Amino acid sequence: MSSPRKVVELFYDVVSPYSWLAFEVLCRNRPPGMIPNKFFYMSSDLKRVSEYFGVPVNSPSNVFEAMFEKGSLKAMRFVTAVGEKETEGGMKVENVSRELWKRIWSTDHDITEDASLMEAGLKAGLSDDEVQEILTLSKSQPIKDKLKSITNDALEYKCFGFPTIVCHVNGKPEIFFGSDRFEVMAHCIGEKWMGPHPEGNLTANL
Repeated sequence: MSSPRKVVELFYDVVSPYSWLAFEVLCRNRPPGMIPNKFFYMSSDLKRVSEYFGVPVNSPSNVFEAMFEKGSLKAMRFVTAVGEKETEGGMKVENVSRELWKRIWSTDHDITEDASLMEAGLKAGLSDDEVQEILTLSKSQPIKDKLKSITNDALEYKCFGFPTIVCHVNGKPEIFFGSDRFEVMAHCIGEKWMGPHPEGNLTANL
């Protein structure tokens, strides 16, 4: 008899560097800052976890502005629109999300302007026509409603920040917050935690 299907949901935001870390680890294994001391801690902590996970996280020149003033609503609507057009098992969403994280958390670029979203889409392998279509779609009411629906799903799980990972075990959701719970999560779903680099150091591929 085959083992029951294991489902893991990741609720993330590209403005969250810890979401990027969780995203990369989950892909490989198929917001603090308002309090000054937390803000300073995050700066040093990101350097450590960047090296540990092999994800090129570097703080933007103005972290507060990037995370709290500009936000990521347009970027997340863009990702949601990519998902609506997805036909290849999630690879476009994965690639576009990664490019947006790289823009804000590696190369210190804005992710709120149309031109920036378009460049991320092109670097993710989308064609000019696809990027234009997705950008237009991202501004439509159905996409705005879709993102609200996904947000409500996260709230139903009592999500209080990103990343939140939901593992469905024997019909029951098990909720994990943060990018440092993978070993416990693997134990919970009956899998072996293979470490942050199960296939070697993947930093060069990001």
